[in-house]
Amino acid sequence: MNPCFLGIPYAEPPLGALRLQRPVLKASLNTTEFNASNFGLSCLQNDLPPSEISEDCLTINVFRPSGTTSNASLPVMFWTFGGGFYVGSSIQYNGSAIVAQSGTPIIYVNFNYRLGPLGFPQGQEAADHKALNLALSDQIAALTWVQENIGAFGGDKNKVTIFGESAGAMMTAVQLLNPDISKICTSSSLTYGPLHRQVDWDNFVAGVPGCENLSSTDTTFECLRSVNTTAIFDGLVVAQNEFTEQFPWSPTIDGLGGFMHELPSLLFAKGIFAKIPFITGTNLDEGTYSFFTPPTDNYTTELIESIVIANYSPPAVKSVSESQLKKAVGGILELYPDNPALGSPFNTGNDTFGLSPGFKRVSAIIGDLFFHSQRRLWIQTASNAGVKTFGYLFTQPQPENPPYLGVTHTSEVPYVYGGVENATESDSVLSTAMIDYWVSFATSLDPNDGKGAPRPTWEQYTPQNQVLIQLNGDNTTLIPDDYRKEQIDFINSMPLTFHHRRSL
Repeated sequence: MNPCFLGIPYAEPPLGALRLQRPVLKASLNTTEFNASNFGLSCLQNDLPPSEISEDCLTINVFRPSGTTSNASLPVMFWTFGGGFYVGSSIQYNGSAIVAQSGTPIIYVNFNYRLGPLGFPQGQEAADHKALNLALSDQIAALTWVQENIGAFGGDKNKVTIFGESAGAMMTAVQLLNPDISKICTSSSLTYGPLHRQVDWDNFVAGVPGCENLSSTDTTFECLRSVNTTAIFDGLVVAQNEFTEQFPWSPTIDGLGGFMHELPSLLFAKGIFAKIPFITGTNLDEGTYSFFTPPTDNYTTELIESIVIANYSPPAVKSVSESQLKKAVGGILELYPDNPALGSPFNTGNDTFGLSPGFKRVSAIIGDLFFHSQRRLWIQTASNAGVKTFGYLFTQPQPENPPYLGVTHTSEVPYVYGGVENATESDSVLSTAMIDYWVSFATSLDPNDGKGAPRPTWEQYTPQNQVLIQLNGDNTTLIPDDYRKEQIDFINSMPLTFHHRRSL
């Protein structure tokens, strides 16, 4: 059994006067004593029982191999969980299997960060108080804690790989927009401005007992810092029930000196991003995930058009007009015709699984807009700049899931963590290979260190060799990165219109 140290506070509790403030890093490990035998409570969210959540949640967890000494200088894998920026917890991601299997010994670290309106405040007041993107500040605080303390656990602060999934990957990608991130990590495996979501912030405040009368004003922070956690939770629930788009609480443009002073696509074009090696990839059927595409809706062409416009309107930059957006959406609908055989889950023919015929159409559109196009733009931009990078497409069948999901969003995570339920031989082979690829990359900046189980060579993605590795237990092999080329080229030809802000 590999030893683990759980629930270590890395920042002061963000309560009272520290609520809606950037995190205050905890003092050195040597100055406090605490019980490190259990995960800390999860941050405030509506998806867990009250007994499992708290605002006092900024904790970090360390897993290391048995027998590790303080002078071992092991590489570190630092995980950021996903959950749409409003749910999730580090307790869901036990790194024991990664540490146990690693061909080269490594230390695994994960952490909690603030969620929803506490982690990603929106609106004018948050901008004025420089309180945007607080969860990104939590992530930096946790990485800073690693820099200052991981040596006590036998880790090497100069060999830190940050990785994550979904919202966690997006947060990691935003950090890579800052060239200085290389000072606290060596590699990575992988937006609207705040005023766009003023209504979401107003809905949150309107639901906080004692502060509701201040909704729609720019004087809410003082009141919000004065109420108790129960009141804050009430507001969170109200806000969640009034979402105006799929991801109202997420990284936002925060101006000069912030994490993202303009759209990532503009920063990419200027070459402003960290030039450190990374892995990035997507799953075959990202867009079928029920949160993105509820299977019970009747997806007419009109509804699909409204869904796209709702998530990409009003434009994030003034140079994009409403008419340009409508023209772009018209192009999308033309390139993704109402033909189930072309939709997602892919490779399933005309089968509509008893759902609306438009389900597969909108799933393909959402998957490519939110995920595949942005992964391709990011990896091509980085490789063109000479960054060492590797890409994947995860296609492992998921027979345990309803057939209409295919290989949906989050399907790959259990394979990275060695926790596939009812695993077949194919699942086990793939899980072993994925852990070895990831650990190899974290320890050598290359997934092909020759250690661990035999596995196909994963070639580097370059301008002359735009290839992905298909992660499939029965057929892990290299494939060209050219699927749906016409559609994705169209999307990526107008990144401002589709305000590319996510990365995987």
